[in-house]
Amino acid sequence: MNFRDILLILVAAAASGCGTITTTFRDDAVASNKLARWHSHCDTVPRVYSGAVFDYCTLDAEPRQSTGFDGHPAPTLIVLDMGVSAATDTLLLPYTLYLQNKHGDIKKASFE
Repeated sequence: MNFRDILLILVAAAASGCGTITTTFRDDAVASNKLARWHSHCDTVPRVYSGAVFDYCTLDAEPRQSTGFDGHPAPTLIVLDMGVSAATDTLLLPYTLYLQNKHGDIKKASFE
């Protein structure tokens, strides 16, 4: 396995947890349920720059013990992803403007 293969695996792993992927290309319920499960203080996430905002909302959630590999991302991983998500959100801006106009904000799920 060479360096290129390792880099490709790391990029794929990072993209699977990327805020932009979660909010733009996956069902709204995924992001909505994560916000509720992590007890985020954000009630909605706008679709424009949604990846960076989603990452902020996960940072703004209730504090928790985490290593980043148990389904609850560690704060350092979230901050790293926020930068990548902001760059990706900029590239996807025309598409997310369309989604915002068509569907509105992503609302946090309410578990009762």
